[in-house]
Amino acid sequence: MTIRQMLRPLLNGLMLCLAIPLMVEAQEEFAAPPQIPYGRPISLSDAKIVTAAAVEVAKENGWLMAIAIVDTGGHLVYFEKLDGTQTGSVEVAIDKARSAALFRRPTKVFEDGVAQGGQGIRLLNLRGAVPLDGGIPIIVGGELIGGIGMSGGSGEQDGIAARAGAAAVE
Repeated sequence: MTIRQMLRPLLNGLMLCLAIPLMVEAQEEFAAPPQIPYGRPISLSDAKIVTAAAVEVAKENGWLMAIAIVDTGGHLVYFEKLDGTQTGSVEVAIDKARSAALFRRPTKVFEDGVAQGGQGIRLLNLRGAVPLDGGIPIIVGGELIGGIGMSGGSGEQDGIAARAGAAAVE
């Protein structure tokens, strides 16, 4: 074995040790929670309006989805599952809605943070935070009244339908 062959692993390790701090430094810090005040919890009638708008988008696109609406405390107010939707999407939709309401931000924010790696990986240990698109806070008059969670499509499809639902009561 030559000296070059013996030193190669050592040099590769040294380069990695020098690069890691630079990669971590280059990443953005995760943003502080939005200062959205809590409003009255979403009513059943508003929850049904939100759901109807989200279902309309899902059906127009042929997406089989579960839809969950929660209040400001993350408690289930209304739920629908389109025929043929996988049963695994039921709890995922509820978890996405709860995450959006409790953390006052779309679950896509957590997804993007985890995807960045580095400090974003800490989000995986944040109890109740769901790092998948499809959870949207429901905000009316500048106040948070609940959250909607969609599951059953791709993350992007879940997010599109959830945003349409949340917008129905703005």
